[in-house]
Amino acid sequence: MNCFSSVFSGGNTGPRYRLLLLSLGLLNVVLLISAVIIGIKCAQIRQNSLHVSHPVAAQLLNQLHDLHNNHSDVIMAEEDAKRALETAVKNHAMLKDQLQQKQIINDGYQKQLEALRTERTTLLSNISALEMSCGKCPPGFLHFNTSCYFFSYAESSTVKKNWHNSRTDCINRGSDLIVIDSPEEQTFVGNSVKKMVQGLNVWQNGFWVGLTDMDTEDHWVWINNVTEVEPRYWKDGEPNEAGTGEDCAAVLQSPSNPWKSRNDANCKRREIYWICEKVSR
Repeated sequence: MNCFSSVFSGGNTGPRYRLLLLSLGLLNVVLLISAVIIGIKCAQIRQNSLHVSHPVAAQLLNQLHDLHNNHSDVIMAEEDAKRALETAVKNHAMLKDQLQQKQIINDGYQKQLEALRTERTTLLSNISALEMSCGKCPPGFLHFNTSCYFFSYAESSTVKKNWHNSRTDCINRGSDLIVIDSPEEQTFVGNSVKKMVQGLNVWQNGFWVGLTDMDTEDHWVWINNVTEVEPRYWKDGEPNEAGTGEDCAAVLQSPSNPWKSRNDANCKRREIYWICEKVSR
């Protein structure tokens, strides 16, 4: 028989029953008090948790909002930077085109300036020549030392004659074909020819001078009957006769050396320019 059967069975059970009920009542009271205390503690803990977590959550939300705003600002700044860069690239391309156009214009001005400088130099040279010739030489003649010189190219770049007709023209002008009898005169003639026909065909744009070997082959004589014995004024390989009766001398342009400028040519068939000479006043 267990304790419950002994408690509720007949006989001497009154004191034990009351003691059991009292114990159970006390146990219920203790459990109730414990439940109340636990409930109060839970409520306090929940309330404290709410008081603590609410400001933290608010702070986190504020930070999240700030980050969102900052991200939007960064995106807007990036877009502005892209637009500014595109504008700068366009402006750079425009400035580059303008610079190229100005460079082309500047190059044109430079060419014009060089042309004007060349023209100025030519004019000054002509003025100097005219001043030197003034009162000493006829119109169209250049003065040098004690002589006056006529270069047919200066009068006409299209008129050319053979040696005989060239000499006739000089005589009609009160002069004769040039006789070159000094290194200074040779240099003057060479430089003058170079300035006039530079860039033109060398062999087709020479100038007749008064030197021939028509009487005796390879015996070159000036028209004043002075024999030419100086070989250094001939171009390399000249005179060569060339099998065509080249008995008259001409001066050709010689850019590298104005002394080595003479060439022999056919007196009748070759038509080129000519140089006349007369004594100045």
